[in-house]
Amino acid sequence: MPSPPHVLVICCDHWPGELLGCAGHANVLTPTLDQLARNGRRYPRAYSECPICIPARRTLMTGLSPRSHGDRVYRDQVLLPEVTTLPQAFRNAGYQATAVGKLHVWPQRARIGFDEVILHEEGRMQFGVMDDYELFLAEQGHPGEMFGHGMGNNEYHHRAWHLPEACHVTTWTTRQMCRAIQRRDPTRPGFWYLSYCHPHPPLAPLAAYLELYRDRPIDAPYHGAWSSDRAALPWLLQASQPEAHPARDLDIAAARRAFYALCTQIDHQLRLVLGTLREEGLLDQTIIAFTSDHGDLLGNHGLWGKSRFYEGSAQVPLLLVGPAGDPRVGHHEVDPRLAAWVDLMPTLLDLAGLPVPDHCEGLSLVGEPRRELLYGEHGEGPRATRMVHDGRWKLIYYPVGNRRQLFDLDSDPRELLDRSSDPACAQRLATLELALVAQLYGGDEAWAADGRLIGLPDRAFTAGPNRTLSGQRGLHQPPPIGPSGQRAAPK
Repeated sequence: MPSPPHVLVICCDHWPGELLGCAGHANVLTPTLDQLARNGRRYPRAYSECPICIPARRTLMTGLSPRSHGDRVYRDQVLLPEVTTLPQAFRNAGYQATAVGKLHVWPQRARIGFDEVILHEEGRMQFGVMDDYELFLAEQGHPGEMFGHGMGNNEYHHRAWHLPEACHVTTWTTRQMCRAIQRRDPTRPGFWYLSYCHPHPPLAPLAAYLELYRDRPIDAPYHGAWSSDRAALPWLLQASQPEAHPARDLDIAAARRAFYALCTQIDHQLRLVLGTLREEGLLDQTIIAFTSDHGDLLGNHGLWGKSRFYEGSAQVPLLLVGPAGDPRVGHHEVDPRLAAWVDLMPTLLDLAGLPVPDHCEGLSLVGEPRRELLYGEHGEGPRATRMVHDGRWKLIYYPVGNRRQLFDLDSDPRELLDRSSDPACAQRLATLELALVAQLYGGDEAWAADGRLIGLPDRAFTAGPNRTLSGQRGLHQPPPIGPSGQRAAPK
């Protein structure tokens, strides 16, 4: 019998599915990921069911939908459900499981089935944990300086990285993973989870990558007819866009340039990880998956960030490379099936020849069964939005004001034309609306009557202050004082 394959899962944060050269993007530089796509299979219809960090990562690690794992909002102090996690399923089969980078679970040092976690949590020291990256910076003579650049954690101002290149979190994460591969137990197959925190803001790439894009054109955001009048947008869209987001063309281009620079920085660092696998003699025996927990709208339709079900936010990159010669994945393949993050756990276990736990709700993306419908959800009450997608048509719903949007992604991949009021699409709209109503739970049932959506009363938007600068971090030396009134201490 052949040896079990190794598995490398590469997860980024905020990376839109379209932001790859192999996906046809004309401006971003992703040579390494483009080659991975040629070496395997790309899924251009892959989505995050709840496109925000914690709910998405709960889905990845449990194989459960938000309905089943209990978070469709962003509950940062809730335990995972008591099921066999993705790393534990591999460990049960004899694998050594190691995570490097962002895990985003509670409590922060929980291993959730990994043998070892080398942690970066983006400065969330309010929970009493100093992560391994912060400890590293202190050892390098830069204690508490991770956010010394002054850029916000959910804003789009930018500048070059302020510390030596070896201290950038992308560099640190890469080197820690290379070391983990080199230090593996040679008697066991490896399951490696490599989790980069970027291109999630703060936008502080290395100066060399800003320079790389200096003379390259940067594409402008696209705008649908439905998004041209901000005052006419659904209330939730108006309420979720801080006034500090870039508005002038020059600032928008600069923010996108810095974002692309962070992507290319990760792409180039991945060459070191793949090179380590090659030099260790493991590359041909390794399953590789590349994906992101959600995307970023980057100014498209005048919107920024995540948690919305437009393509820039909810559609994510998904590349899959099998062991050399595995016909189930092949090479130079593009698979148009409707895929979701809930499918990743059964897919990886299936490719490795391992049993899929009964609780998993997804489908193997190298198997024959195909999903006919995908339900997406984020938020609750007035701040909720929902999606139903049949592989071509997408219905996006905002209960406040009972607002529907319908897009034909085959003819309109950028969602420029809302077809919800088009008489020619009335039957399609009715079919998807009925499918969405059938999915409602947890109080959402009040949005429907007699099988039709009735929603919630509309609201008028009034701008408020952004007192935290969208979550700006401070200096972490000494560690900040947390909710308990005690200074966070290393744990």
